[in-house]
Amino acid sequence: MADNRLYEHIIEDMLVDTQSAALCLAMSNTITAEDALKELCTKKGYQCVVTEFGGNETEFGRRVISHIIGACLSKNVIAKEVNEIHAVIHAAEEASRGFLASTSIMVNVALKIAVVRHKTWLSVAFVGYSALYYITNHRRACVGTMHI
Repeated sequence: MADNRLYEHIIEDMLVDTQSAALCLAMSNTITAEDALKELCTKKGYQCVVTEFGGNETEFGRRVISHIIGACLSKNVIAKEVNEIHAVIHAAEEASRGFLASTSIMVNVALKIAVVRHKTWLSVAFVGYSALYYITNHRRACVGTMHI
C-alpha cells in the first residue's frame, strides 16, 4: 500500500501544468490508468477529456480538430464560445504540426488525444503512431498550448 501511495505521489508531481497533464493522459495505456490520472487532474483543478482518432493523413487534416472540439464540448472542458473554440483550434494545430512529419506521401495515424484546461490555459496532446505501412510505425508525442 505504501508503494502505491509513493507512485501516486510521483505521478501527481508530474502533473505540474496543462502540458504535462495532457501528455500523461495521452500516454495512458489502460482505462484504469486513464481514470486514475483524470482523478488526479481533477484534484489539481484541471478539466480534461480524452479521445482517440485514427485514419489517413487526409482524414486527420479534415476531421481531427472538429473531433477534438466535439469531445471538449461534450465534457464541458470548453463552452461553445468563439474564444474557447479558437483556443482549442490553435492548440490542436500546434500539436498536429509536431505529430505529422513533413512528407509528400500519405501516412496513416492512430493516436490518443488528451485536452487539459486550467483556468485560462488549455493544452492538447497527441500520443500515437504514424506510418506509411503498419510495421513501420513511428511513435510520436506532441503537445500544443493556447491561452483562452
